[in-house]
Amino acid sequence: MSRRQVDVEALVAGVREGQRAAVSRAITLVESSLPDHRVAARELLADLTPDSGNAVRVGISGVPGVGKSTFIEALGMKLVDADHKVGVLAVDPSSVRTGGSVLGDKTRMSRLSASPGAYIRPSPSAGTLGGVARATTQAMIILEAAGHDVVLVETVGVGQSEVTVAGMVDTFLFLTLARTGDQLQGIKKGILEIADVIAVNKADQDHEGEARVAARELAGAMRLVQGKGEWASPVVTCSALTDVGVDDVWERILSHREHLGEAGLARKRANQQLDFTWALVRDELAERLRRSPGVAAVRDDVRTSVLDGEMAAPEAADRILAAYDEG
Repeated sequence: MSRRQVDVEALVAGVREGQRAAVSRAITLVESSLPDHRVAARELLADLTPDSGNAVRVGISGVPGVGKSTFIEALGMKLVDADHKVGVLAVDPSSVRTGGSVLGDKTRMSRLSASPGAYIRPSPSAGTLGGVARATTQAMIILEAAGHDVVLVETVGVGQSEVTVAGMVDTFLFLTLARTGDQLQGIKKGILEIADVIAVNKADQDHEGEARVAARELAGAMRLVQGKGEWASPVVTCSALTDVGVDDVWERILSHREHLGEAGLARKRANQQLDFTWALVRDELAERLRRSPGVAAVRDDVRTSVLDGEMAAPEAADRILAAYDEG
């Protein structure tokens, strides 16, 4: 998107009409870090937010090689065939450094990306989890305002990105595989704590027995992780490749949504908005720190002193902050 004046009013109208080009331009706008684009993005989001909030928001993560793209395409096509309008967003904080695999994922989801009822967006290149969270949360608002009633947020990176995504969706789905003997070893406890639904994928005819064993073991692990009285995260098996059990996974997602109820969902989203507010504050402060003339004036000296061992990190941080306050 160029630096010329953004016609926010025309962009809002295009998004509300569901124009794909307008949706793409609007998401590019909210991803931008240019100061004038940020002002336009705030105006855009203020206009579109009342039209959002009605979609089913699902986060999807999984172990490497689990077949996320195949699953998302299988689920997405089922939803499109059922007259849903599906948006897919990918969160990959590593994409700036490595190029990520998002464009490859889009290529693999060829049927879904060609469907007029679906919109797939490669990862925002925001470079940090905070920046990605900002761009992705705002992209969800745009998709919902454009009429998408299901938004699937895929985590492409690993680790903290799952927690980030879980903090912006209604239901978090974790995909895993049946591995011989040690299927639980590679799954961190933190993932089990945030997973609302778990699906053992690739449970085709040759591996169905292994998948069922893995599902039983995971169900036992979930009982240890989750407290009594909470939502009991179901563990199911599916095969996205052969289109078996995908409907069941979607039903479990809807069951979790029903468990939350209107009041619970509203409360969860309100808390997410509060967390997002502070994320925006931190993001904006980081931007102001980066642009500060005072910080720029001391940056090289501080860097040299730290690298030479003449200044400890706490002292260096204090000097940078002092330069920012004085500026």
